[in-house]
Amino acid sequence: MKELKQIHATVIKTKHLQTQLVWTKLISFCALSPFGNLDYARLVFAKIENPNLTLYNLIIRGFSCTKENPLGSSFYFYRKMLEKGFVPDNFTLPFLLKACARSKALREGELIHCCSIKTGFSLDVYVKNTLMRLYAVCGLINAVQKLFDESPQRDLVSWTTLIQGYAKMGFSKEAIRVFLEMAETKLRADEMTMVIVLSACSKLGDLDLGRKIHRYMYDNMVNLDVFVGNAVVDMYLKCGDIDFACKFFEEMPEKNVVSWNSMIVGLAHQGEFKEALSVFRRMQGEGVKPDDVTLVGVLNSCANLGVLELGEWVHSYIDRNQIKADGYIGNALVDMYAKCGRIDQAFEVFKNMTNRDVFSYTSMIVGLAMNGQGENALEFFSEMTMVGIKPDEVTFIGVLSACSHVGLVEEGKRHFEEMSRLYNLKPQIEHYGCMVDLLGRAGFINEAEEFIRTMPIEPDAFVWGALLGACKTHGKVELAERIMKKLVEIEPERDGAYVLMSNIYSSANRWKDAVEIRKAMKERKMKKIPGCSLIELDGVIHEFRKGDKSHTRTKEIYLMLNEVMNRLKIEGFVTETSNVLVDVAEEEKEQSLCYHSERLAIAFGLISTKPGTPLRIVKNLRVCNDCHSVTKFISRVFEREIVVRDRNRFHHFRGGSCSCNDFW
Repeated sequence: MKELKQIHATVIKTKHLQTQLVWTKLISFCALSPFGNLDYARLVFAKIENPNLTLYNLIIRGFSCTKENPLGSSFYFYRKMLEKGFVPDNFTLPFLLKACARSKALREGELIHCCSIKTGFSLDVYVKNTLMRLYAVCGLINAVQKLFDESPQRDLVSWTTLIQGYAKMGFSKEAIRVFLEMAETKLRADEMTMVIVLSACSKLGDLDLGRKIHRYMYDNMVNLDVFVGNAVVDMYLKCGDIDFACKFFEEMPEKNVVSWNSMIVGLAHQGEFKEALSVFRRMQGEGVKPDDVTLVGVLNSCANLGVLELGEWVHSYIDRNQIKADGYIGNALVDMYAKCGRIDQAFEVFKNMTNRDVFSYTSMIVGLAMNGQGENALEFFSEMTMVGIKPDEVTFIGVLSACSHVGLVEEGKRHFEEMSRLYNLKPQIEHYGCMVDLLGRAGFINEAEEFIRTMPIEPDAFVWGALLGACKTHGKVELAERIMKKLVEIEPERDGAYVLMSNIYSSANRWKDAVEIRKAMKERKMKKIPGCSLIELDGVIHEFRKGDKSHTRTKEIYLMLNEVMNRLKIEGFVTETSNVLVDVAEEEKEQSLCYHSERLAIAFGLISTKPGTPLRIVKNLRVCNDCHSVTKFISRVFEREIVVRDRNRFHHFRGGSCSCNDFW
């Protein structure tokens, strides 16, 4: 601009240089160059006595690309152009439509559409494409399709705009349909088109379709640049082919932060949280700086694994780099701390957030419910509604779970009723399942059964499973048998109902029936999901299964387990053998329970940390009664705080008692 101003000064002083060609070059640089200045362009334009159509197009084009008020400035010069008697051409109209699209100004866009018809440019492919883009941005996909159908000439931009319109509106199947139609015309897609199509395929989760699209890219020699490569990785991960996604990622000649994010977020999406964190560590090792998406993906993985140390490191990274813990990142931090059992830290992050939304409050409500603080969860819900944030369906799952975990039956009933009456939210199957769980836990078995009978939607395995769990708690064997038959009809291949029914028979000393259940599982080639417990120490996740002897410190772990059991016997602890599913001697039952995965993890924690250090365990199944009692004793005898997150909730063990008050 400094040099341009010197040239401009020369033009002002030299009359014969003040030609349309010179003004065009000056305005072009100021309005269109990344080194230009639009305000200066406006000032230069104001001094031109008789600007021509080309100059008006240049200044309109320049302002149509601005981030702030593209519509106002573009239309100002458009009106001036009309006052001068100029008729807009097939360059003017697309720039104005672009300004309308950037501002989502549908009414002004429709005026330009009318103008294009009057001036005869409505059939121009460039004008038609920008019209389609405007209507797509404004969410009028039918108008986009109509313009496309009426267009006598279609180029790649026309097809891509229609495909993108459907994809942006969430109509992924339609987007793919249009792409396949385009492929039949032999028009070759480019990189931008393929990124949109691959993204639509990711949302559908259709692996066969994804492979077909990938083959199309090879057959048509589409350039696999980093953007297309990222979309391919994302597609394969979202469609469930983790091995090929990893292979493709490794072979990518160029990677950027989005490439790494695709792997981290995609693996987390598939529940491969440990692998997602492993990729993050590799990303750090290669010196790639994480962005907001990376941090949210890592925090999500930490939350699901209960990996607190790495989650705290991410929080420190956010603070060190002065990243605002708000929005997505703030919500992810709240969720991570809540799911790692640090509800106090979750509240600190929540308290310091300037912009709290439904996700912020829901994370706190669900977190408090999981941590046995049902009353506090309901207080947060009240505050949420008072500040004008409308709860969503997930919020009410948290609210109903909070009521269930602390036995607030009447409170739960009221919130379930208000969900539709006050907030116009239709209860989903998960909410009905929460209500059955609430009633069943509290011992209202008959009411829970009646509730299921009168449900307006067909109860699924989740709902019947909640009632079956209540039968286990309250010893309702006959009802459990009836429910079992329903569950087998609904989900004949799932093992959950069989395992729970076997538990119920064993607790009732009906060993023959328990054996029959296990026999039926064997005939159907079902395998019980093994108990698995994780403990994180010094950033490393250690995983244990029942009777596990694969750890490098196995000998020390089992010696510690024996010491634990000896000390508990001295303290008068009596093993609860009702959880053992086979009819064997009491001593064998005790031995079987002794090697449950969470006990191995606790023993490892005891030998690996200093006295008084809190231990944090994550288990994939519900903690059994005996392990719950043992952990209470360990917390008192060894003077340790032990936090266990099982499939249902958190258990905070301190001084011989648990935060769940033995109600879980």
